[in-house]
Amino acid sequence: MVTDEQLRASRAIQRRTGRTFHVATRFLPERARYPTYVLYAFFRVADEVVDDPDPGPPEELRAELARLREAATGERETDDPVLAAFDEMRERHGIPDREVEEFVAAMEADVEPDGYDTYEDLRSYLRGSSVAVAYMMLAVMDPEDSEAARPHARALAEAFQLTNFLRDVREDVTEYGRIYIPRETLQAHGASTDDIADLRHSAGVTAAVRAELRRTEERYREGVAGIEYLPEDCQFPVLLSAVLYAEHHRLIRERGYDVVSATPSLGLGDYLRVLARTWWHWRRERDPEAAFYRASAVSREAETDSDAETDPPSATPTEPAGHRLGRALRSPLGRAVDILRS
Repeated sequence: MVTDEQLRASRAIQRRTGRTFHVATRFLPERARYPTYVLYAFFRVADEVVDDPDPGPPEELRAELARLREAATGERETDDPVLAAFDEMRERHGIPDREVEEFVAAMEADVEPDGYDTYEDLRSYLRGSSVAVAYMMLAVMDPEDSEAARPHARALAEAFQLTNFLRDVREDVTEYGRIYIPRETLQAHGASTDDIADLRHSAGVTAAVRAELRRTEERYREGVAGIEYLPEDCQFPVLLSAVLYAEHHRLIRERGYDVVSATPSLGLGDYLRVLARTWWHWRRERDPEAAFYRASAVSREAETDSDAETDPPSATPTEPAGHRLGRALRSPLGRAVDILRS
């Protein structure tokens, strides 16, 4: 049985390292919320092995990842509260060892990064770094038709990770020496990995980032189409995650696709505004896909080349004023303030 101490340790890691995911997690029902704290904490523990600002030799990092994998799958005894809790959650929810192995393999790929030639190469990395996470979350949420949900969960997980890559271009280069924009995309627009490594915001880099943003938004469109397959009490938290992650696209567009000069980030006001918008449309629509397009910075239709000159504005749907809206939003907004300030 997962102890209170293990849950507190796991929750603290999520709150410290993943604000966007933490906000959405707090809206999950308890049966899914507690396991999600544990899952996310394990992901971060493994991720921090390769994100250490002063990493040891590559062979030591790989050995540490192997140790984490063995502890997480019950092959090695551990007194680490996160790893012990993860192993129990894995068994309780029937999470296949393969998903743990896929995730750890992706972390190993970051030990000595060499970039990605093609998008398909990058998708191979995403299979472990994000899709494995989605499949573990599906096991926790336990939808009635898991097979119908899986391809959409994969697409949404890829979308989240691709958004992170675009948002964190500068940080990934300066802190970890990693470039996740495929070389073929850069070359197709007259740019190179040297431009990214040197943090040069050129017309070619702008075009490459725009192209990857479009590709990412296609993954959102496929992903949100499957939220309806999730248990009803899990649909709003996943919808909120999608809208929050996609909100970074608004910031990237507002910066003229310049993700090398600074890292676009959401502030407290952004979180509250997005939550209010999403909650309002969720209450009106009760259709996660429709609510996503009304609340998010991703349009239902794909952007065309002619749209590039006048990028679509961020979603700012008109919301009625007055006591009815205030009553509808008071509970989730107060909850969000508590979450973000805790």
